[in-house]
Amino acid sequence: MNAYLACVLVLAVGTYAFRLAGPLLHGRVELPARVQELLTIGATVLLVALLATGALTEGHGFAGWARPLGVLAGGVLAWRKAPFAVVVVGAAATTALLRLAGVQ
Repeated sequence: MNAYLACVLVLAVGTYAFRLAGPLLHGRVELPARVQELLTIGATVLLVALLATGALTEGHGFAGWARPLGVLAGGVLAWRKAPFAVVVVGAAATTALLRLAGVQ
């Protein structure tokens, strides 16, 4: 058996085991309220870090001002409870208009 195929199979089995563990352990493991709160905060922090990294960097440097301002416009639209399509189009349009105006 090829070593790459063996690695893929091991990763596939591990991924399936993680996905299966959730439903199997749902009623058996009880997490304290404080742990649930920390997990919620941790997930939020990770999502914000991913958003910041995607919005502010390109390659190994700063992405310019148009992208972060477009993300900010999309965030404002989402905060104002606009439909998802409006949020995406608004963010993209803001970024495109800023780049058209010469803001990189």
